[in-house]
Amino acid sequence: MQSADAGRNLKKYIPRNEVRRIFAQVFDYQTIMAIHKLATRGHFDVLEFVVSTGKEAHVFRAVDRKGDFRAVKVYKIATSEFKHMGSYIRGDERFRKVKHEKRDIVYAWTKKEFKNLSRAYDAGVCVPKPLAFLENVLVMEFIGDKNGEACRTAKEIGVLNAEKAYKKIIEYIARLMYRAELIHADISEYNMLVRGDEIVLIDIGQAVLLTHPRAEEFFERDVKNVVRYFSKLGVETSRERVIEEIGAWKAKLKKG
Repeated sequence: MQSADAGRNLKKYIPRNEVRRIFAQVFDYQTIMAIHKLATRGHFDVLEFVVSTGKEAHVFRAVDRKGDFRAVKVYKIATSEFKHMGSYIRGDERFRKVKHEKRDIVYAWTKKEFKNLSRAYDAGVCVPKPLAFLENVLVMEFIGDKNGEACRTAKEIGVLNAEKAYKKIIEYIARLMYRAELIHADISEYNMLVRGDEIVLIDIGQAVLLTHPRAEEFFERDVKNVVRYFSKLGVETSRERVIEEIGAWKAKLKKG
């Protein structure tokens, strides 16, 4: 398909008044084609608007032919901090053959997030259900209400019950470790979506396998962030308590 044809086809999936703004932010020809292919495969029908922006990616709300909402995460090629990404990819046995070019690293990161989400979801961690990916585009479950309003982060709106949220995060860390064999590596209030009294972990692309050479370092960082955030909310906790409670989940998960 020629570039002009790709642009015309994109308009089928993105409302016309959004096209120019979106093009300026994240889209090149390869990204347009990836979106086009994922849409024609039925993963979504219309890419609507941005619900979250970041240094490395934008997340769009989309809708499929049944009217169900989807989240489409598009990693930016030109402005992604690929050197930062590389520190999480190097040492991951799943991505030994990734080239050092920026585009290859971003594509690997997208695949890594899909795989990490799949592992976490299967382990019983509350994360967006991964649906599909292609190159630098990832399609996921949309985390929001029935009207399509996206959930906001704990950083933005806080949590309804700090003690309950704390216990859930401990459980999620344990499930990631003992079921998915992953360390999240970036747990914070910025990566927790609040859906009612439920916490949904997001941005899991940086999660590493337990065999990663920096896994222990990343685990300690997660523990530190959990203690810092929930202590501010009045939860009585400490590094020792967090580690003890994570360990207690190991036996529970073996029984279950």
